[in-house]
Amino acid sequence: MLRLVRTDSDNPDFQALVALLDCYLAEIDGDEHAFYAQLNRVDYLETVVVAYLGDAPVGCGAFRAYTAEAVEIKRMFVQPAHRGQGVAGAVLAELEVWALDASYATAVLETGQRQPAAIRLYEKSGYVRTENFGQYAGVVNSVCLRKALGQP
Repeated sequence: MLRLVRTDSDNPDFQALVALLDCYLAEIDGDEHAFYAQLNRVDYLETVVVAYLGDAPVGCGAFRAYTAEAVEIKRMFVQPAHRGQGVAGAVLAELEVWALDASYATAVLETGQRQPAAIRLYEKSGYVRTENFGQYAGVVNSVCLRKALGQP
């Protein structure tokens, strides 16, 4: 049974999953990885969700304040053996509930063109493509999405 735990970025299971995520992204981003890596540092995040099957950490995600009204979803990852089982959708939904409970109205995120499964997940979850924001403006590989929280 899937168990979701709200925690922070000091959680060792989150840190281990993020290390796997960074290796995965280095592989798919190739020469662009250094640019993205600087944007994905986890100095400290107070709003992290780790997904467990039994005692094994299988997925994670986080958010941070982007504006006074919006959060940015960060560090979404599911171990390859557990993809396609609803883990990412459950983590994302938990992050959205947490952000809504904290009085945020919108979530934004960035993913890459080379991650079609992630794009499908976000669109299936109600996210719509938006103009690339902030540091992603003008970055061809970046796909930015937005969702009004509390919407299906």
